[in-house]
Amino acid sequence: MPSSDFPHLGNAAVSLLLDARGPGLPTVLHWGAPLAAADVAAAPSLAAALSRPVPSAGPDAPVPVGLLPEHGAAFPGRPGLRGHRDGADWAPVFTRTGLREERAGDRARLVVTAADTAAGLGLTTEVELHDAGLLRVRHLLRNAGGTPYAVEGLEAALPLPPQVGELLDFTGRHCRERQPQRHPFRDGVWVRESRRGRPGLDATIGLLAGTPGFGFRHGEVWAAHVAWSGNHVAYAERLPEGDALLGGGELLLPGEVVLEPGGEYAMPWLCAAYAGRGVDGISAAFHGWLRARRRPRRTGAPDRPAAPVTLNTWEAVYFDHDPVRLHALARTAAAAGVERFVLDDGWFRGRRNDRTGLGDWYVDEDVRPDGLGPLIDHVRDLGMEFGLWVEPEMVNPDSDLCRAHPDWLLADPDRPPPPARHQQVLDVAHPEAYAYLLERLDALLSAYDIGALKWDHNRDLVAARHAGRAGAHAQTHAVYRLLDTLRARHPDVAVESCASGGGRVDLGILERADRVWASDCNDALERQVIQRWTGVFLPPELIGAHVGPERAHTTGRRHALDFRAATALFGHLGAEWDLDGAADDAERAALARVFALHKELRPLLHGGTVVRADHPDPAAWVHGVVAADRRTAVFCHAQLAVSAHAVPAAVRLPGLDPERRYRVRAVDPTGAPVRSPRPAPAWWGGDGVVLTGRLLGWVGLQPPVTEPERAWLLRVEAAGEA
Repeated sequence: MPSSDFPHLGNAAVSLLLDARGPGLPTVLHWGAPLAAADVAAAPSLAAALSRPVPSAGPDAPVPVGLLPEHGAAFPGRPGLRGHRDGADWAPVFTRTGLREERAGDRARLVVTAADTAAGLGLTTEVELHDAGLLRVRHLLRNAGGTPYAVEGLEAALPLPPQVGELLDFTGRHCRERQPQRHPFRDGVWVRESRRGRPGLDATIGLLAGTPGFGFRHGEVWAAHVAWSGNHVAYAERLPEGDALLGGGELLLPGEVVLEPGGEYAMPWLCAAYAGRGVDGISAAFHGWLRARRRPRRTGAPDRPAAPVTLNTWEAVYFDHDPVRLHALARTAAAAGVERFVLDDGWFRGRRNDRTGLGDWYVDEDVRPDGLGPLIDHVRDLGMEFGLWVEPEMVNPDSDLCRAHPDWLLADPDRPPPPARHQQVLDVAHPEAYAYLLERLDALLSAYDIGALKWDHNRDLVAARHAGRAGAHAQTHAVYRLLDTLRARHPDVAVESCASGGGRVDLGILERADRVWASDCNDALERQVIQRWTGVFLPPELIGAHVGPERAHTTGRRHALDFRAATALFGHLGAEWDLDGAADDAERAALARVFALHKELRPLLHGGTVVRADHPDPAAWVHGVVAADRRTAVFCHAQLAVSAHAVPAAVRLPGLDPERRYRVRAVDPTGAPVRSPRPAPAWWGGDGVVLTGRLLGWVGLQPPVTEPERAWLLRVEAAGEA
């Protein structure tokens, strides 16, 4: 593909059109709705039409703003590169030295090289557009000078058009992750930083900008996500001059990246997407990217499901790892239809509570004199895969490891950070600590038939120090290297990313993990919010979602099984429940029906298009998944609270083929008869109703009055053409 003055990366979902006529870095003429060939051909005229006047009290010529905003080129906002050479070369201006367009598999690529010879710096910018619509941008900085260059920040940015007037991002805390917050996009910079050494429970999984009032199915939306599992920054900036930008990158601590002559630093990918009709289009781009990179079925068991129904033992037994109890739990789990049995915290040496043993990754001989083999054999004989919990990056001070190697802590030896959860952080970038972790985990995976690791990370990094300087950057790269090495040695082992629940949910870790644990909270009401917004960026099969007991462990709130099941069904389903000792026969039978329904729907749920209705009643949410061929779909109506009106609003079902006729039936996710406490609409129950996709999408169905914190499903199946 030949280079040109106006490089264009585009497909049916989005276009990125750049202007590369000048000597500097290319600027963006358009990032948004897809352009036709005639539009791209008219790029010179478009550039003339968009040429900017010189404002009063400004530079004598318009200031170009590229993918790397340059202070030295008179950009007055947040510079894309912040660094210096002993106080010099802090405002470089790059001259382009090369531009290459190419096609690589399912993506179009643009590679731009540039240099500032006076500052002794080289720059490579990579831009990729995936067929699903995901855009990825990153910069690589090279020190071409003869002395060290300190990098304080290297970030990519994309321009936003003037019609953007509103921002949406997320905050949260433990057991209440990814809470949305919307606000006007005014002049200034809205900056979201994470300095926790991981994305954090309060991290914004993405930053969305759109036309005022944008929703799931309407409005133009632009979004960005930093694919990095450590400290990071995402920002939106609007200048009085009229420029608006969406950007981000790694947040570097002082002295973390100092490039020796010839050294290079590559920022993490800034992943971005555009949607012309609401947030669901952003999801389509991110979901399509992640699904295209999903690891293939594992070699040892090609028929094993990629997202097996999972039971995790934590809320079932906690630290009580009595073998008799665990064997009984495994039998009950298998009878209910569980496909993966995960042994959580408490299996290793000295681990009877959360104050001791962390870091001593040897099977506890006092509890299991014969090792994990008997339990694993029992689980495998029952037809289930076995999974194991680990937390390699952390250590208890009360552990053999910490007593033997206090120098392996990621801390100042004279001033360790305050403990959290009775633990400190292990310096994974320390060569000996890294070798120890690799040997221990590799030995466990080699000795036992372990199909999955639940990889936890239960505290923030505070004053992280490696080799005498800030160490969060080195720690993140070392963890990536550890995971990559283990995956190469044990390709059949699935990995779940857990970090106090949802504290490490990002596309960097998902290059190495097969799912994330969205939250330590299994309260279905809280999970509705957590999963709804996690699902903007991650498809259902990557989001661990478990059915807990009637009374939630983290909130004490009680919920009926239909609500718990309908909430967890739209994810990587599992259970976090003592099915043997705390559930009765009726509950176990109902849960078995939930698991059976999920397995029936799994190809649809984990392969279809996620849709969400802009339902007028904030007390009820409607969302679903529509098959790729749009012949089948399943929707959930979740009544979160008491509605303001006595007669609930009609439920519209988005994403269906408007020309096709569908039969719609209400279903209880537990398999029980669907009942309403009051007389229900005429279509409710029985064989349901047949309507076109157009009527279902624009007019909808009248739901019955539903009690708060209850849910039901709608099964939608093609009934012939209209």
